[in-house]
Formats: sequence, C-alpha cells, structure tokens
Amino acid sequence: MTPDPVGLVLLAAGRGTRFGDAPKLLADLDGKPLVRHAAEAALAAEAGPVVAVLGHAQDSVRAALAGLDLRLVPNPRYADGLATSLQVGLAALPEAAGGAIILLGDMPCVPPGLIRSLADAFRAAAPKPAAIVPVCGGRRGNPVLLNRRILADDLARLTGDRGAGPLLAGRTDVLEWPADGSGVLIDVDTPEMLKGLARGDSA
Repeated sequence: MTPDPVGLVLLAAGRGTRFGDAPKLLADLDGKPLVRHAAEAALAAEAGPVVAVLGHAQDSVRAALAGLDLRLVPNPRYADGLATSLQVGLAALPEAAGGAIILLGDMPCVPPGLIRSLADAFRAAAPKPAAIVPVCGGRRGNPVLLNRRILADDLARLTGDRGAGPLLAGRTDVLEWPADGSGVLIDVDTPEMLKGLARGDSA
C-alpha cells in the first residue's frame, strides 16, 4: 500500500446562484462542461481515489462526468451549504486516506501537477501538518489538502456555506505550498469570468 494514502474530494453540488439560472458547473469552457475540467485534472494527478459530491442538477452533472473513474456521491442536504458537501465527500473516502485534497468544481485551471505536489508534500512531511495550502502571489488558494486525523472533529462541526478556511486561519501547523500560475486563485462565479477564461485572460 502507498504510504500515507491520500484521497480527493471534488465538490460539485452547489447551486452557483451568482452565475444565473443555468447550472454553472455545466457551462461550456473549451468544449467541455466546467466541472469536467476539474474532474479530469483530479484524475490526471494520480494522487488517489476521487469522490465527486453531487447535489444541484445532479443528473446533468452526473452525465457531464460520464466515463470518468470517479465515485459519485449524492448530498441530499446540499442546499444547507458547502459544509455538508465537504462532510459527505470526506465520509466517502477510504478510511486509510489520512489526507484529503478538496477540489472545487468551478475551478477549471488547477493543473494536475499542483494536485500531485500537495499529495507528495503530505506524504513526505514529518510531522504531518493540519493542512497544506497552495499560495500564489501571497494569497492562499485552492485546492487544499486537509489532515483528516488532526481536523476530524472540527470538520464534523462545520455548518453553513463555508469550507475549512475558517478552521485553518489561526493555526500554526498549516504548510503553505508555493504554486506556479494563478489557477489556484481562479474560480468561476459569473458568465463574464467564464468568457474571460475562454479568451485566455487568465494566462
């Protein structure tokens, strides 16, 4: 067995209300649904098993992810906020996976190499950090690797539409990981942002 197994959770359950009436994760970017870009990057990283959490428009999102080697897990409480999807995804990972990389379905520009580097850094670290967070230009971004052993109780208590960020803000055992490129900072919230990516504005 690979030392210090790592799992990946792709959060693809949200409504994306700022994007408009159409499901954001199904919006086309370079001929693929937005969510498929994130899923393919997660798989290409070959860092561990990938769980995708579904909620809003889940049948359509499931179809958008067809043919990929993912475990698809529905979250019936997705409308209660991102915290519930995070908890559902973590629960679906193998128990042996002490590290969990949390990817967002609306971040299509995260390269597989960055995801892989987070997993490698976790496996090499001694002692293990509570989290590993990519940093670009002095700003923390995503995806984030969470140490399930250290953060389990805090993660179980999360509520609302926030992820693990507030849990990590005041901790001294978070490893900041330098990221090349701004992909770790780019999430698509509006049609205008999507059009900018299609034009290559983020390059």
